[in-house]
Amino acid sequence: MMLGDNHLADEQGRRSRARPADPGEVSFAYPQQGWSEPGDDQPTIDLASYWRLALKYRLLIAGCFLAALVIGATLTLLMTPIYTAEATLQIDREAARVFNAEEVAPTENLMQGEEFFQTQYGLLRSRSLAERVIESLGLASSNAALEAMGVEPPEAGGTAAAQAARRRAAALKALQENLGVSPVRGSRLVAVGYDNPDPVVAARIANAFAENFIQANLDRKFESSSYARQFLEERIAQTKERLESAERQLVAYAANQQIINLSEPGEGGTDNGSTRSLTSSNLVALNAALAQARAERVAAEERWRSARGSALMTLPEVLQNPSIQRLTEQRALLDAEYQQKLSVYQPDYPEMVRLKAQIEEAEGQIQTIADNIRSSIRSQYEIAANQERSLQAQVTRLTGDVLDLRDRSIQYNILQRELDTTRTLYEGLLQRYKEVGVTGGVTTNNISIVDRATPPREPSKPKMLLNMALAALLGLGFGVVAALVLEALDETLATPDDVENKLGVPVLGVIPLLEKGQTPAAALGDIRSGFSEAYYSLRTALQFSTPDGAPSSMLVSSARPAEGKSTTAYAVALNLARVGKRVLLVDGDLRNPSMHRVLGVENERGMSNLLSGSADLASVAQPTRQDNLFFIPCGPLPPNPAELWGGERLRQFLVEARHDFDHVVFDGPPVLGFADAPLLAAAVNGVLFALESRGTRRGQARGALRRIQVGRAHLLGAVLTKFNAKSSSYGAYDYAYDYHYGAEPDKEAGKTGQRKTRRRG
Repeated sequence: MMLGDNHLADEQGRRSRARPADPGEVSFAYPQQGWSEPGDDQPTIDLASYWRLALKYRLLIAGCFLAALVIGATLTLLMTPIYTAEATLQIDREAARVFNAEEVAPTENLMQGEEFFQTQYGLLRSRSLAERVIESLGLASSNAALEAMGVEPPEAGGTAAAQAARRRAAALKALQENLGVSPVRGSRLVAVGYDNPDPVVAARIANAFAENFIQANLDRKFESSSYARQFLEERIAQTKERLESAERQLVAYAANQQIINLSEPGEGGTDNGSTRSLTSSNLVALNAALAQARAERVAAEERWRSARGSALMTLPEVLQNPSIQRLTEQRALLDAEYQQKLSVYQPDYPEMVRLKAQIEEAEGQIQTIADNIRSSIRSQYEIAANQERSLQAQVTRLTGDVLDLRDRSIQYNILQRELDTTRTLYEGLLQRYKEVGVTGGVTTNNISIVDRATPPREPSKPKMLLNMALAALLGLGFGVVAALVLEALDETLATPDDVENKLGVPVLGVIPLLEKGQTPAAALGDIRSGFSEAYYSLRTALQFSTPDGAPSSMLVSSARPAEGKSTTAYAVALNLARVGKRVLLVDGDLRNPSMHRVLGVENERGMSNLLSGSADLASVAQPTRQDNLFFIPCGPLPPNPAELWGGERLRQFLVEARHDFDHVVFDGPPVLGFADAPLLAAAVNGVLFALESRGTRRGQARGALRRIQVGRAHLLGAVLTKFNAKSSSYGAYDYAYDYHYGAEPDKEAGKTGQRKTRRRG
């Protein structure tokens, strides 16, 4: 923990109960330095950032890569060698015919070629063809036949039929899983392959698939023609009888019920096939109006129920009324004035009596307007209810007329639909019967075997090189994805690049993390230490932050306690004083001060006395052990720090301090949870924002910066504290912290110099 911030951590629990951040704050921008919030520019590929990311997670990526290689090699060596035998078939597309007189199976023309070939490939993979192969080769005849295929026989038990069914299912599953159908691109050839540990078995089964596919094609053509012709004849006779009966029933029912339907004209004067009576049209229109009226009545009733059951002043209509809002604001102003003067005058004082009467009059007007609003809501509900009842009566009257007509039309519509369906079916059957061939002759087969399968000499899988390449690619990809996910989930601000890229804020200084046991006071006392050098660099950066050099007044703050802001404020003031500047260091944390303990001064009178008007600058400014450095402690803790910072005395103090001092440095409170820091930031010339490396999250920092920017404060930049360059793999800042000019001084001389520096500081 940095110097002066150890006391702030004790108050973190108390501050968590303070006022939360304003949810309506706007996004921040930095027009003074030319920095913008991330996301404004077009996205670009930064190869250097990806390289740093790879170096950061190099162990994870290398581990995933090597693990994938080991797993891939192990699995490949444990796999059983598989042989693939292939038989080549030629499937010719049949010529197009105007009328097919020999078969019912659909013929394919040149435009349907792709669909035809896909159908053939599906037939090659079908279960029925696999069952034909099992029957022709006797693959499920015994357990020995299954073992010859490389399939584990099912467990013994049950009847012989059940055992045979299990063997057949096992053989069928093995055939479908190991069969491969590979069309030769740009040709009519297709390779039928089968995978098996035994090359001879693989060749025998592949040839059996080719032969049985040709035989199944011939059988399917022969059976389809004779079956279709007989089926169509029976269906046509039945459909004809149903069509005649449906026509007679429809005509008889229409004559009996006196139903005459007139078609409504469609676009262009043509018949669109729909009919509707005038009563039905009126009912549709009134029903739509009734639905709208019912919705309006429900809404009005809900508003009236809410107005009747809720407190009058909680109704949205009352709260949104401009007159009530104006009267409420007037009453609030009168209340404020009354409470303010109550501390001076008695309640019976004429001025107080007049204010009290005005307040009561405003409350009476508010109550009258609210009562009128509630009465208006009730009137709207009653009007909507009456309109709904009127429309409901008209709809009820028309419903009876429409229902009577529909009751007489139900059976007519049923008979009409049955007639239309039967007529369509009859016409389709007649057309199909004309296309059926007179005889069931078999046409020339369009499938032939080009090459028979032979036992392969070498296994087709596993392939060591391919598996290793896939394993390497998979391992590398998994490692990269894991690194990207971890980086995306990392919300901490660890490096200066994180601060600039994620927050869009320039980094003015990077403060190294002190070694264990070393205190900030000792490190600052040693002017040759890396800690002091870092703050020297920060002081130099502040000299270039404005056209006039370092700001005459600046605030050092942070998002939360214990981020190094107190140490930074003290170090900035100390370094400015060392170069001959008159510097005034102010403990601006009026809630939990700590700087007076760091400097070893009393805290009886300080900034709270000056802001409240009970002291002046000369009486509260105290000299320190460092030349040109003066300090104003916090003083007694006030009950309302935010009101003190928002008063005019802060501006007067800054104007007066500019005459006696070159720089005024405020050690401010944390930003999140309080209004002190934004008020103080708006009054000074610049704000220096302290961020703890790997301790502050991006959401906290963005929220704090957004609160600071509410008052249009001038953000000078950020200082990254407690930065460990070695652990962050960010080597751009670690060289200067261990660099020494000339020979290394002896340890005793260094210790003596440090003691002298502490006495002077």
